Amino acid sequence: QVQLVESGGGLVQTGGSLRLSCAASNSITSTYVMGWYRQAPGKQRELVAGITRSDSTNYADFVKGRFAISRDIAKNTVYLQMNSLKPEDTAVYYCYSKLGPISTVYWGQGTQVPVSS
Repeated sequence: QVQLVESGGGLVQTGGSLRLSCAASNSITSTYVMGWYRQAPGKQRELVAGITRSDSTNYADFVKGRFAISRDIAKNTVYLQMNSLKPEDTAVYYCYSKLGPISTVYWGQGTQVPVSS
């Protein structure tokens, strides 16, 4: 069982920045992939960014050039640096972890990011 604890969310103005953190209860050195999804009110959950155990990253088109995902193996933590935030980035951001290619996906409890215009 993996537990994920997110932090760093909160109200931010348009154009501002936030850094989300996701602390895992396990060692993330060999974790297949970790990353972030988000869910806006009335919308489906969507992938924001992911990072693999080889440090390959992928991003949704709507955040490319603005968000950056990284991880600190020593702290078992994944980060999402969000810059140039827009009102349409308003959502609950969820951290996820997948230990292997066909293993269970673990989710954090979510952290709210409201972006005011």
